[in-house]
Amino acid sequence: MHSTSIRQLLEHRWLVVVLALIVTGLGATTAALLFRSGLDGLGRWRIHMLELGPRWLVLPAIGGGGGLLAGSLVQLLSPTAQGSGIPQVMQFLRRQPIPMGFQVGAVKLVAGIVAIGSGFPLGPSGPSVQMGSSVGWEMARLLRAPNAFRRLIVAAGGGAGIAAVFRAPIGGFLYTLEELLQGARPVVMLLVLVTTFWADTWADLLGLARLVNLEPESNLGGSPSTFQLQRQVLTFVVVRPIDLLWLLLLGILVAIAAELYCRYVVELQRLRLRWRIPLAGAMTATGGLLGLVDAWLPPDFINRAGIRQAVAEGNVDLAKALAIFLVVFLTTGMAAAAGTPGGLFAPMLTLGGALGLAAAAGVEQLGPSAPTTAVFAGMGAFMAASARAPISATFLTFTVTKDLLILRPVLVACLGSLVMARVLHRQSLFKRLMLPVPAGPGDGASSPAPIRLSSMPLRPRPEEKPGSETGHGTSRATDP
Repeated sequence: MHSTSIRQLLEHRWLVVVLALIVTGLGATTAALLFRSGLDGLGRWRIHMLELGPRWLVLPAIGGGGGLLAGSLVQLLSPTAQGSGIPQVMQFLRRQPIPMGFQVGAVKLVAGIVAIGSGFPLGPSGPSVQMGSSVGWEMARLLRAPNAFRRLIVAAGGGAGIAAVFRAPIGGFLYTLEELLQGARPVVMLLVLVTTFWADTWADLLGLARLVNLEPESNLGGSPSTFQLQRQVLTFVVVRPIDLLWLLLLGILVAIAAELYCRYVVELQRLRLRWRIPLAGAMTATGGLLGLVDAWLPPDFINRAGIRQAVAEGNVDLAKALAIFLVVFLTTGMAAAAGTPGGLFAPMLTLGGALGLAAAAGVEQLGPSAPTTAVFAGMGAFMAASARAPISATFLTFTVTKDLLILRPVLVACLGSLVMARVLHRQSLFKRLMLPVPAGPGDGASSPAPIRLSSMPLRPRPEEKPGSETGHGTSRATDP
């Protein structure tokens, strides 16, 4: 990224830039926390609706109806809002013509809440990244900022979304550098750091104002009038030297499972695209099928957040851990491949945690004691192998416990997982999910060609001067 134009912008309009970063953090945080609160409310309503009739009828009806509504919203208003959202942000940062803006973020917010709340087993992470990046893009457009700063604030907005939804400013900062920007210069790192930490601060302030429920899944209580570092899980950590070797091997095992998961999701998506199934139709059918699966499963599987919490606390035995892994593996892959506007980080944590629990239970049945950090090491290792971001995975896993003692064990598992994942495939899941997104009525297409989108700056033609204006009257700076 060209830092010269960013420094010039800071020298001449530093106050405006700082305000833009603060507002970006506020917008990303508001969207992410509204997303979480909406999922919590609609999920409770879905469970309450089971009182009206048999599960085999109610759950498929809710899933199919939610899939139809969410898929139609995305298909008609903003096709770019389908899927996780992280691949789209990555494509934009690689200078591909991907629409950004408030409309994309708004459609992602509403459609994601409807889809996930009606039974699609995904999470808020990916949508929070795309919504935060859309807010950042709008702020850069209003500033008429050079393209280098536009890309920076888009990436920072995505990191702010991660920081808000996980309550992890360091995790959001590291994910922005590690995966979205893939390295950055000091001035860029500073601006991203400011944005992600402001996002976490805004989350605290919104919580104090009781505008959103910061911890809808937390059962640990606490005063609503104070800033808190809440723990999702209370842990007792003991790390022996032999445990580090055990966790390294666990990371390798988890990486193999993660690669199978990545290939499963990518292949299902390719089949959908090859068969040219409309998004609304794919989500309707998938929602109905997922509802039937939920009706067949034990009642406690319907509460996805409860399952995730039980895995994190280690309150499942070997058989149930394997059952959770199999169910989450199959259902989240189906939901993601259908183009559901939902994130994959939450399923990754559940899958990795279930594998860690299963491996620990299996070892203890043979006699030796397993590490107490196996479940968290599995969480981080699965995310590291799938997203290829081991440092981010370590710190995002840390947010589950807020216990610094798990950092070294989780990092060891993540590094082992990353090495094995790179042997199996060179690219992360999100890079493999990058596909051309056709322009729709809501994406602001300026011509029939599917890639010429007026809602983002395009590369200047060869005959144009570097300072010529494009798009919404913004001047394009030269990128390296």
